[in-house]
Amino acid sequence: MLIVAKIGSTSLTDAEGEVDVSAVGHLCDQVASLRAQGHLVVIVTSGAVIAGLSALRAAGRLAGEGRPRDLQMLQAASAVGQSRLMGVYEGQLRQRSLVAGQVLLTFGDFVDRSRYLNARRTFSHLLDLGAVPIVNENDAVADEEIRFGDNDRLAALVANLLGADLLVLLTDTAGLLDYASHFDGEATLIEEVIEIDHEIENLAVDSANGIGSGGMLSKLAAAKMASWSGVRVVIAAANRSQVLEDAVAMTPGVGTIVHPRPREQRIGARKLWIAFALGASGKVIVDAGAHAALVKNGGSLLAAGVLGAKGAFDAGDAVEIAGPDETVFAKGLVRIGVDSLRRWAGLRTAELPRDVPSEVVHRDDMVIMV
Repeated sequence: MLIVAKIGSTSLTDAEGEVDVSAVGHLCDQVASLRAQGHLVVIVTSGAVIAGLSALRAAGRLAGEGRPRDLQMLQAASAVGQSRLMGVYEGQLRQRSLVAGQVLLTFGDFVDRSRYLNARRTFSHLLDLGAVPIVNENDAVADEEIRFGDNDRLAALVANLLGADLLVLLTDTAGLLDYASHFDGEATLIEEVIEIDHEIENLAVDSANGIGSGGMLSKLAAAKMASWSGVRVVIAAANRSQVLEDAVAMTPGVGTIVHPRPREQRIGARKLWIAFALGASGKVIVDAGAHAALVKNGGSLLAAGVLGAKGAFDAGDAVEIAGPDETVFAKGLVRIGVDSLRRWAGLRTAELPRDVPSEVVHRDDMVIMV
């Protein structure tokens, strides 16, 4: 079995904000155990920024506490902290007779076909050599507009890239909790989720501690991405004893298990990114005929079916696609800017100027969300 295990900053740092060596050791113990059983494990880790901030403050190069908001400062902290974080992993894995292999990824590694295939080959070779890939976003160079935002989504994309059997999202809670089910304030662990819908998403409470960049909402978004690509997901507590082995065995109570979608409903990495990782710059409203054609037939959106557009978007931006009642049912990359779309909305292909794309959103760039 191929397992992708993601661990976040809150599960990797101690009370002083330092990387917790014992927490990394706990994870590496389980990786070594799974490797001894014949499983392959890839770790997606956060913590470079935290490690860098700690080092810069210790050296007197940075004042204040908490996580800065300035992107350049975060990039600099990541550059300082990444080697320190990898040093902890390398040391802990070496003590268990394992070799760590660093893999830093950016958005382009998932949308460019040649880079996508090269990344997959790199992972394959590392695993064939018996190394444990340690994955992080390349924060030091990632542009603000194309950052993953958190490593939960990165982990889901890696799981899709590798065709993983299991994605384990390790966090500081037992899993997805339902606080509303008990009047006495005790939360109930939701042990199994067949489909992540709005009701499930409404149970999530995002992280407010200022350390990590994700939270339970991020975990659910990543779990939806993975499940849509056919990967089983477990959201579980990082400090649970043998949590990875229990996730592999689907031990009752290990955390929240999110089941993969049926094979005929799964989508690939590029559409995963469009659906879940790209922010929408606007909304395109279509008529009932276009709505039915897109949902039932999987066609492209033509200008003739467009009623209007909202927001400010250019060609190549991601937009939501909504029916006449403005209920969103799809998302895609638009091929025409908002001003031109408003001008040509409702016209048939033969009525459009030659330089205006007849397909507002091509079916290859569209994901039906319902």
